[in-house]
Amino acid sequence: MARAYRWLFPHPLLTLLLTVVWVLLQNQFSWGMAVFGLILGIIITKITAIWWPERPGGISVWKFLNYAVIVLWDIMVANVQVAWIVLTKPNAKLKPAWIVVPLELRQPEAITILAGTITLTPGTVSADLSDEGHSLLVHVLHTDDPDAERDGIKDRYERRLKEIFA
Repeated sequence: MARAYRWLFPHPLLTLLLTVVWVLLQNQFSWGMAVFGLILGIIITKITAIWWPERPGGISVWKFLNYAVIVLWDIMVANVQVAWIVLTKPNAKLKPAWIVVPLELRQPEAITILAGTITLTPGTVSADLSDEGHSLLVHVLHTDDPDAERDGIKDRYERRLKEIFA
């Protein structure tokens, strides 16, 4: 049963997401469009399944939702902080920094989410991943303590991603 389920829905969440997006793009709900969206979701995920050879297993959905809420909150707070910095500090008083964040994460999906989180948060940008994938180079718009920034990224984001992808 589970094998047939995986054959029909190789990526069930992606199938559901594609179905919902299709219905939203139609700007009105009808059962026919929902079924057609589901068919499209199945076909697209089956066609693209060869590029998804290894799926991370055992992801904690509740921890991931908690992580998403934290990231959204941090994005809102960082928007206000960056606006304040831009409005109150002349360029000469900014203290930008390049920070190397050593990574304990090894799953490519988790590292991608971490890099994306850092880039989505205003005032920080993920610039490079080391060849071995053991460290991330991050640019910070303004900081008085680069070590504290690095530790904050590791504690606030990487630690939670390790729990999610454990």
